[in-house]
Amino acid sequence: MSAIVLLSGGLDSTVSLAIGMGRTSLRLALAIDYRQRAARRELDAARKIARHYHVRFQQIALPWIRDLTTTALVNRATPLPLLHREEIDNRTKCGKSARLVWVPNRNGLFINAAAAIAEANGDKLILTGFNAEEAATFPDNSISFVKAVNRSLSFSTLNHVRVTSYVSGMDKTAIVRAGRRLRVPFNLTWSCYEGGKTACGACESCLRRDRAFRKSQRLP
Repeated sequence: MSAIVLLSGGLDSTVSLAIGMGRTSLRLALAIDYRQRAARRELDAARKIARHYHVRFQQIALPWIRDLTTTALVNRATPLPLLHREEIDNRTKCGKSARLVWVPNRNGLFINAAAAIAEANGDKLILTGFNAEEAATFPDNSISFVKAVNRSLSFSTLNHVRVTSYVSGMDKTAIVRAGRRLRVPFNLTWSCYEGGKTACGACESCLRRDRAFRKSQRLP
């Protein structure tokens, strides 16, 4: 089945892409610039990953998303929420953090943009990096969300485009382990909410990535 991937340049979507290379005919990597803090680093990472896998790369801009919200993910005047390492399994703390980086209907918008491109190109599958760990505090990463979106797409696309994530049942540690088995070029990925020369190491995304790599090394 021909597919496209929504590629953020991060850990999860890259591993989902790598798995999808063996299960689909992957024809496009789609990256979205919505004026997020890390846009330059994320888009550069996505472009390099697509090149590594010899997948055609396309970048689209949705700049008006920035005007919908003052979330810390797009508004540099709003401080990013920072957690201590021991707090990343605290549902209350993580729930507050998630709200501070929430962008209204972001994944819904991304999927509908991707679905329009997929339908126009004759592709029937959209790969994402939705995963179990982030679904705990971001409902638009959940399996229930994907099921609801797929029902909607069955009406809004003539060729019944569907969404799937090959890492939907995994936490970050399992994603890293799967990526290592597939020799994913993790050095090309970018997970940090910030867009500096190096990852900040303190935002929730950095903490989860760091923990996943540390735990994956200890597991058999």
